[in-house]
Order: sequence, then structure tokens, then C-alpha cells
Amino acid sequence: MDDDKENLIRLASLVEESIVDGPGLRFVLFTQGCPHRCLGCHNPETHLPIGGTLVSLGQIVALYQEHIDCRGVTFSGGEPFSQASSLARVAQAIHKLGGDVITYTGYYFERLQNLGSEDSGISDLLKETDLLIDGPFVLEKRSLESPFVGSTNQRLVALSPAGNRLLEDVPILPEGPMTLRIQYKVS
Repeated sequence: MDDDKENLIRLASLVEESIVDGPGLRFVLFTQGCPHRCLGCHNPETHLPIGGTLVSLGQIVALYQEHIDCRGVTFSGGEPFSQASSLARVAQAIHKLGGDVITYTGYYFERLQNLGSEDSGISDLLKETDLLIDGPFVLEKRSLESPFVGSTNQRLVALSPAGNRLLEDVPILPEGPMTLRIQYKVS
């Protein structure tokens, strides 16, 4: 992967091993820039599209390969779909290495499908995402109990068979708020 401008991602931070950003041990990219600016966001430093650090796709993939125990990569933010084309290329490389891809977004899946009809980068990132965790953070619906979401309006949307497997590894709590789980259907 080249280090030209199209192959750079503006990151707020990178966590090489996380157990709180999806099932299993995850390699997590926190993107810089978010148009949603949700009240109560736990990453407000990611809102502005400036700042952060420019990192090449090649650097990200090479660093990921150093973490053989990671199940896959998680894209968080900021808003990953603001840098969809570059992240789609990272996701494609992660899939080739046998990893899975989780993408957090403040958009709902249906809105991303509409945006993807006008922006191929968004469509490409959706195609490379196994599990989408969608919806804005809503402070009034905040949940500290629901696994991998910040508020109960957010959904876990499997977009592939690998996404279904990820859903199987998300605990269902007998008490507390329920997170809507949408399974991928093979047609």
C-alpha cells in the first residue's frame, strides 16, 4: 500500500489490544472527525476533522500483523464513514489476513445504504464490514450494561456470515436493556 494521500487515515488514536470494542481481542482505530457531535460523547476530542495523526494504510496493516492474537479490527471514532474509502482498503487487507471487521457509526444502516448510492467509499466500507454498530449516542438512553453500545437505541447489525459469528459472541444479559440484533440473511 502506498503512502500517498489516498492511502492515509487521520487517526485520533489507535489501541493495539482491546476487549471492550467488540467480541474477542480487537485492534482498534479511532478516527478523527465526526459530524454527529453527540451530546455526552465519550470521545469529544475526535469531533474536529483536524488534529490527530496521519497514518498510512501500510503502517496500520503492518502493526495489526504484529498482534496475532487479535480477532480483527474495530473502526470507531470519530465517524469512520467520514474516511470510508481508506478504511475499506484497510478492512479488505484485514480480511485477507483472516481477521473480521467491526465498524461503529453514528449513522443508521439504512442511511448509510442511501449515502452509499452516491459515495462508493461508503458502499465499499459497508461491504467490508462484518458487524456494524449503528446509531448515534443518545444521552437519555445511555446504558452501562449493554455490551458494546453506549445507548440502547444503537443496534448490532451483522452484514456477513462473519458478522453473525460475532453476534453469537456478544453476551445476552438476562437483566438490563436489550440491544437490537439484526442477523445477516444469506439469500
